Amino acid sequence: MQAAFLVAPEGTEEVELTQPWQAVVAAGGGPTLVSTHTGKVQAFHHLDRAATFPVDLTVDEATAADFEGLVLPGGVANPDALRLDPRAVAFIKSFFDAGKPVAAICHAPWTLVEADVVRGRTLTSWPSLRTDIRNAGGTWVDEQVKICTAGPNTLITSRKPADLEAFCAAFVSEFSH
Repeated sequence: MQAAFLVAPEGTEEVELTQPWQAVVAAGGGPTLVSTHTGKVQAFHHLDRAATFPVDLTVDEATAADFEGLVLPGGVANPDALRLDPRAVAFIKSFFDAGKPVAAICHAPWTLVEADVVRGRTLTSWPSLRTDIRNAGGTWVDEQVKICTAGPNTLITSRKPADLEAFCAAFVSEFSH
């Protein structure tokens, strides 16, 4: 199982990157860190700087065909930066176009709104995104993990770091099919 993890150069919530990454490794898969720039990405623990992580590929080098699925970690600044980068948005949308599963947690569904892929879908997120999701034609629910198959691919979403165990189990199961 090859999984792409898309993050901005800074602002990713560290645990929302590291715990899903470890879940892929534990399942015998290969995670790949994709970003909009080469070098390292700066993760955060809420508003405090945390660890840095080396970028494996840029969005210009990676394609959906190379992966079984896409993981979108949260953090407030991370998806806000990604949704302003047309290359990142196109990379995300390419997984939907290819019918490949996408997993997004916390604030990451902002990028899904920007990619115009939530219309007719049911998903969850950090509660402050509920209006954005509804305005984009999606249905927002307050659940630990939501698996939506009402579209061209499977969409797995969760609300926050406390949901990571269920989130990881759901997306690893889906990516392994």
